[in-house]
Amino acid sequence: MSNSEPHKSSNVTHGPITSPGKLPEEIESVVEDEQSHEGHGGMMQYMAVFVALCFLTTMSFLTYSSYWPWRDEPQVGWAFMMAVSCTKALLVVLFFMHVLWEANWKYVLTIPAAMMAIFLAIMLIPDIGLRNRMVSQERALHMARGSDVLLLEKAASAASSGEVEKHEHE
Repeated sequence: MSNSEPHKSSNVTHGPITSPGKLPEEIESVVEDEQSHEGHGGMMQYMAVFVALCFLTTMSFLTYSSYWPWRDEPQVGWAFMMAVSCTKALLVVLFFMHVLWEANWKYVLTIPAAMMAIFLAIMLIPDIGLRNRMVSQERALHMARGSDVLLLEKAASAASSGEVEKHEHE
C-alpha cells in the first residue's frame, strides 16, 4: 500500500454526514416559496383583517361624534378607545407581522414583556394620582382646574350662539 492511495476503510466515517447540495434553480424556488403568503392564510385572510381594522378605526372615530351614547362620560370613551387600540395592535402583530404562525417560543418573549408593561403601568398610577400634592405656588396658580373646563365650555357655547359678536360690537 503506497502513500498515494487513499485509505480504504468501509466502517470508519470521519466528520459529519452531509447530503448533496441543491442546485441554484432549486434554491431560488425555495426562497420564493418562503416569501409567499399562501402558507399564512392567503389573500382573503389579509383582506378580512384589513376590513376589521377599518371597522375598528371607524368605531374609534365615532367616539368623538354626536352618535356616541356616552358623550357626557369621557372615561367610557377612553376605555373604549384603549380596547379598540389594543385590538388593532393585536391584529397587526398577529397577522401582518406573522406572529400567529411562529413557533411556541413567541410566548417566552411576549408574556414577560406584557407582565413588565402591566407592572410599569401599575407602578405609575400613584405618580399620576398624586402629582398635584406637592407643587410650587406659582405652578398651582397656572394649573388647569375643573372650573376652567366649565368656563371654556361656556365660552364655546356662547361663541357658537353668536353672543361673542354682540359683545364685540358694543
